[in-house]
Amino acid sequence: MGYVSNITRKIVFWNYPRTSWQWDVLCVVILIFIFLTPKTWFANTAFQRSHTLHTVVIVVVGGKPDKTEAERLAKETAGSPNGTISDTREVKDQTGKILRYEVDIR
Repeated sequence: MGYVSNITRKIVFWNYPRTSWQWDVLCVVILIFIFLTPKTWFANTAFQRSHTLHTVVIVVVGGKPDKTEAERLAKETAGSPNGTISDTREVKDQTGKILRYEVDIR
């Protein structure tokens, strides 16, 4: 029993010399874990579903709509009337005329 507990203690506390084959095996096991672990093990899907970001582009035709109208249209287009606006960006051409609004909705 002492032999097994000695090996277990060395593995848990990483007590092998750096030039030993045991060190190399432990490193390979760690690399295998890092690269072959499925992403779903670490994904918090409830958080991702509640914080999905939608970017909606509202094209300005004719006059200049105000920001609140663009946000209302973006919520309507995204299908989330109770969504919160996290960012609104104006996209302008070279002359400074507003071409469209990009609205991020959570």
